[in-house]
Amino acid sequence: MSEAADVIFASLKQASQSGAPLYLQLRRSIEDAVNRGLIGPGDALPSERDIASMADISRVTVRKAVQDLVKGGVLVQRHGSGTFVAPRMERVEQSLSRLTSFTEDMARRGKVVRSTWLDRGLYAPSPEEMMVLGLAASEMVARVARLRIANDTPLAIERASLSAGALPDPSVVGSSLYAALEETGNRPVRAVQRISAVNLNEADARLLDAPTGSASLRIERISYLASGKVIEFTRSVYRGDAYDFVAELRLGVTSDDNGVRQ
Repeated sequence: MSEAADVIFASLKQASQSGAPLYLQLRRSIEDAVNRGLIGPGDALPSERDIASMADISRVTVRKAVQDLVKGGVLVQRHGSGTFVAPRMERVEQSLSRLTSFTEDMARRGKVVRSTWLDRGLYAPSPEEMMVLGLAASEMVARVARLRIANDTPLAIERASLSAGALPDPSVVGSSLYAALEETGNRPVRAVQRISAVNLNEADARLLDAPTGSASLRIERISYLASGKVIEFTRSVYRGDAYDFVAELRLGVTSDDNGVRQ
């Protein structure tokens, strides 16, 4: 790291001549060094005191730059060990035009998939579950929550809710919820998804092995049977540094005043 440190921090000694904040210049220098491969995944950064000395800036400035990079997933901090370059994450591209399960998506990419169960049981429905799934207060809801892992990397947290009539025994769900639903003729044929950007809370960040407050994608999906009945209500959180969602767009057909298609 010593040679790389000289490259990263030497230019910052002239930082006072630039209009950009010092912490921003330091952050950019470290990020550029990671992108150029001068420092790689798992490499340790010098201590805050050493960086401040090499760059001739304050430790407060160093701390702010490092914390920004930790939040952005570029660096990771390990208590009692120091600050390290974060493992490089292989991004997964998922189409928004196909209704497939996580297991099916990863299998197509040749990845080894496993899950850690977070919840699997029957419960009284929440008001939101009653509204979305069309349940009465006296009915039960089946909840299936899992941490989804591909090639030993945690990628997503899925929390699915279904009526107990559609999934009377949640324990039958194995690697794929949709495979279990297909066995009973309840596999959905279409879905509506809402995607939003959120920062990971402490609990979800711990499960996904990501920094608290780092970027993630929250997806709410309502899935339907061919009859139009809602069968599934899923709320998922995906790592923002690991997923790209892709949608194919087509130009809509218009017509002139005489109804002729153009």
